This record gives sequence, C-alpha cells and structure tokens, in this order.
Amino acid sequence: MSGSASAGAGTQRRAWIAWIAVCVIWGTTYLGIKVALATIPPFLMGGLRYVAAGVVLAAALSAQGRPLPPRSDWGGLAILGFFMFLFGNGGVVWGEQYVPSGLTAVLVGTSPFWMVGIDAMVTRGQQMFVRQWVGMFVGFLGIVLLVWPDITAGGGTGRGFFFGVIALQIACIGWAIGSAYTRRHVAPRDVLGAASLQMLFGGLFMLLAGTALGEWDDLSFTPKTTFALAYLTLLGSVVAFAAYSYALRHLNVAIVSLYTYVNPVIAVALGTILLDEPFHVRMLIAGAIILTGILIVGPKKT
Repeated sequence: MSGSASAGAGTQRRAWIAWIAVCVIWGTTYLGIKVALATIPPFLMGGLRYVAAGVVLAAALSAQGRPLPPRSDWGGLAILGFFMFLFGNGGVVWGEQYVPSGLTAVLVGTSPFWMVGIDAMVTRGQQMFVRQWVGMFVGFLGIVLLVWPDITAGGGTGRGFFFGVIALQIACIGWAIGSAYTRRHVAPRDVLGAASLQMLFGGLFMLLAGTALGEWDDLSFTPKTTFALAYLTLLGSVVAFAAYSYALRHLNVAIVSLYTYVNPVIAVALGTILLDEPFHVRMLIAGAIILTGILIVGPKKT
C-alpha cells in the first residue's frame, strides 16, 4: 500500500512539474516569436517550426514503438492543423509583427469567449446563458480599454496595430473552431501521436501560405533568430506539448487550464524587461476586467 501511495505521490509531483513547465515555456514563446520575426517572416516561421516539431515528435514516438494515428484519422487531423495552426498560430505570429508580445498574450487570453460563442453556434439545442452574455460583454469592455488608445493613434502605427489585433482575434476563432471540431469528431488513441500529425499538417499549410505570400524572398537567419526558432520548435512545441499532455492525464482539467492565466503574466514581464515594450497601469486594469469576464463566462452548463 505504501509503495502504491508513494508511486501516486511521485506521479502527482511530476504532473505539477509538467504543468509549471507548460506555464513557463508557453509564456515565453511570445518573446521567442517577437525575436524570430526580426528576420523570419511569420508564416514561414510557423511552417518551419511545426513541420520540424511534428517530424521530431513522430520520430520520438516511433522510437518508443508507439504507432502514429491510422490514415483514416488523417483527414480530421489535417482539418485541425488548418484551423489551429494556419489560423491559430498564423494569426498570432502575423499579429505580433504590430502588437507587443506581452499585449499579444493578453489578447490571446480572450480565447474562452470565442470558444463559448462558437460552441453555442455549432451545438444544436443549447443556448448561451445570461451570465455568459454578461461575461462576454465585460470581457469586451476590457479589450476596448486595453487596445483603444493604440488603435486610435495617428498614422500607420495605429492602422498596423488595429490589423494586428484583428489577426489575433482571428487566431482565437481558429482555435475555437478547432477545439469544437475536436470535441465532436476527433478521439485520438494517442494524444501525442495525433499532435505530431496536427503539427505536421498545420506546418505544411503555413509553408504553403508563406510561399503564396512571397515570404521566401525575405527569409534570412541570424544567430539570435535561429536560436529563437529552435527554442520555439523544440521547447515551445515538442517539450511543452508533451508536458501538457502528461499534466492533462494526471491533473484536473480545470487546474491545467489555469496556464492561460499565467502565460500573459510571464509574457508581459519578459516583453517589458527584455524588449523594452511599453507597460501601462491600463494593462493591469484591462487585464483584470478581461479575467473577470472569463471567470463569469466559465464552463457552459449542460
């Protein structure tokens, strides 16, 4: 009995370590993206990152004797790659060209609003509750407070920031659609195996987008941007997703989801300290309002 309890305690401890790793690594990826964007165009960055990560993860699983998902599952995984990586990550990296990394993380934290809204639209017979409408309205007020001064700034800076914010919301919509599709149509036998193919398909879509936009002409590498891309690929994708999967298996889902509240704090701190990004008290107030809205929305009751 004592051995079983000791093993259980060890598993819980490792799960908490995995969750902390997710918070720290995914909180730093916004900084990594900003650094890599100095010489690597957005869609090529995402494409190179996720194709490489998908290959590395698939190879690691194969080395362990774990099979990849069967071909019958590839269509659904390709759809997920399209929405969650081309739209999701693509929107983030494109938007971060114009939006500070810390502010990007805060705006991406609005994903729960879109998830609730998309879920209500695609689920027959279920409507949003009054508290969810109230929560979304509160969150919207927080977003307006957060971005309005920069959007209304004169010249190209204000326009670029505005389109960057729109791209980040498109990213949130992509994740919401992908999440809704996953719950209804995808039930992977091996989460990591499915993730490897999702990243591979999503990365290929992003490379196609980058090619269509003529990004190859602007691609170059420096030691700093190469290191940032390697960090995003290995730690930000392979290691963090493996840690996330482990934490999800051994901790309560509600606890694991709290990483979405930790990431913006880390991203804002790093952006302010390392990149000299502007920090205003308004960001704290707006962030608190957005968090309040998210907490009001909460999980949908069934």
